[in-house]
Amino acid sequence: MAIHFDLVDLRLMVRVAEANSLTRGAEASHISLPAASTRIKNLEESLGLKLLYRTSQGVTLTPPGQAFVQHARTVLGQLEHLSADLQEYAKGIKGHLRVYANTTALGEFLPPVLKGYLLAHPDVNIDLRERLSHDIVRAVSEGQTDIGIVAGLVRTENLETLPYRRDRLVLVVPKDHALAGRQEVAFAETLDCDHVGLQESSAIHAFLRQVCDQLHRPLRLRIQVGNFEAACRMVEANVGVAILPESAARRHAQTMAIAIVPLSDPWAVREMKICVRSLEALPAFARELVDLLVGDARAAARASAS
Repeated sequence: MAIHFDLVDLRLMVRVAEANSLTRGAEASHISLPAASTRIKNLEESLGLKLLYRTSQGVTLTPPGQAFVQHARTVLGQLEHLSADLQEYAKGIKGHLRVYANTTALGEFLPPVLKGYLLAHPDVNIDLRERLSHDIVRAVSEGQTDIGIVAGLVRTENLETLPYRRDRLVLVVPKDHALAGRQEVAFAETLDCDHVGLQESSAIHAFLRQVCDQLHRPLRLRIQVGNFEAACRMVEANVGVAILPESAARRHAQTMAIAIVPLSDPWAVREMKICVRSLEALPAFARELVDLLVGDARAAARASAS
């Protein structure tokens, strides 16, 4: 027997799950609490499954409830994409691509590729956003984005992946800094120094915060800046040290009095991958961008090997 789902019920379940509260979920959905409770009970009866555990502390999802909410997020996300795409078509745009990438890919590798792609595809728009790698995997899996570029040890079993580039994080210090002559240094050693950090919203900043939490050490941020060049200038001015992608550090080291020290931590060297739900399911203009990214990475690998 086919089950018909109501979009109001899908949104309600997602908001209840996010709030761990039927009351707050109902408020976020602009539905009265009795109406919300009735909707969920009717949904459970039609499915023949219990979706929520109800306790005096609130509600939590049952295993079927978790599966329901995961699929509900995917469906609602696809509907939002459909609405946005149709609006773009109405404006004369023939394609809309969503690309999520980590800090290094977004700041170092993507701009020249996207410039060429957009010049060759004037009827395509791209929504480019910076995210942490595990958030990118989830967004691709749930259909929130079309193409993701991730780095490091992140699980991508349910996605199709292609090798992209290698990303290495390094320590950047003033040329006369005590660590400037070291062959390598552990990230934990740098935590005794003041740091020049990137913005709170950057994936690198969030990643380093996670590492500090695992080390149970604070990150002594002296200043936060918006891009790699500004970070290198602050390091050159002896404001602090910085953890940056090696490609950006080497480029700015050509014109600034800064030194680069490799990090000894295993996580510092990260293999980057392109990930999609299905290459075959992507529209032709999206596959063309994937092909350009792969070709650009291969050209860079040949150049570094020669």
